[in-house]
Amino acid sequence: MGSFELPERSRRLLATLVREYIDSGEPVSSQVVAHRSGLGLSSATVRNVLAQLEEQGYVHQPHTSAGRVPTDLGYRAFVDMLLESRTAVASHADVEQQLRRQAVQTPLMDDLLAAVSHLVSRAARHVGFALAANDAAILQRIEFIPLDGSQVLVVVVARSNQVTQKVVDAGERVRPDDLAQAARYLNTEFAGLPLFEVRDAVQQRLRQERTLYDQLLKRALSLAHSTLEQLPNVQTFHVDGAASLLEHGPHEGVSTITLRALFEMMEEKERMIHLLNAYIDGPGLTVVIGTEHTSPDLRRFSLIACTAIDGSTTRTVGVIGPTRMHYSRTIALVDGTTQAVSRVLRDAH
Repeated sequence: MGSFELPERSRRLLATLVREYIDSGEPVSSQVVAHRSGLGLSSATVRNVLAQLEEQGYVHQPHTSAGRVPTDLGYRAFVDMLLESRTAVASHADVEQQLRRQAVQTPLMDDLLAAVSHLVSRAARHVGFALAANDAAILQRIEFIPLDGSQVLVVVVARSNQVTQKVVDAGERVRPDDLAQAARYLNTEFAGLPLFEVRDAVQQRLRQERTLYDQLLKRALSLAHSTLEQLPNVQTFHVDGAASLLEHGPHEGVSTITLRALFEMMEEKERMIHLLNAYIDGPGLTVVIGTEHTSPDLRRFSLIACTAIDGSTTRTVGVIGPTRMHYSRTIALVDGTTQAVSRVLRDAH
């Protein structure tokens, strides 16, 4: 039975039980549900309804004499009810003000997204993340920064203030002046073109045998190629708040092994990006609860994300936390922050 097929009385009692469990973290008795629901029902009537909800898989009893707690299906029904009755999102003015200050200090999208993931994580007290993708980004400039030995940091800045960085081994130590000259060449040749066109042009020039006679030109093209070869799927991803998971852990039934697996996934950002791309197929809210996750590592957690699309740019802001999270508050936070990011970036450009 789907959550929308439940009788109204069952829906309201289930919602009451979920809210009480989220607040207390303790199994909820029928007496508490009867009192908190405001429906004027007796404890016996509520007990019968909860027994039916248990048979249908929405709640369960950890112990025979204990109250009941929601299952993942119960959380899903609760979230569906929240989304069904949702009104306009309240503005998170404090978050937007902080983002505007960040945009004044440095307008780069990469820095702004890092600030977003931190602010959302701190406000939700869970893991916060921010993801941006731009399939039609226009090259603004390329920079080569010498590191230790033969390593070079290649920085690609798009007009959307989206930054891609990669450490590349040049094969030999390169003088800073030569790197600056190589960057000037690339910027003169390719600035103002879409990044995927730059990638294709760099590949084509590398294939031309005449470039072998100019070592500086060849080095410039090779460094650019090593950074741009992943295009057009250029995505910027930031995640923050891993320590917040330790505040929950065993209290939420999350084992140390599960926490370690999630930590590893967060460190391997490509895995996280792949997972998010699989979940998000358009603008709006995405809520994935517990066993709905495709990854076994996340089945003790819920994910709430909101996606906005501005032209060719897609941005997603989200939270990962235990299934016993404050869904209403977190949905409002994620949605409001996504809208704030869109306004800040529009005003900045």
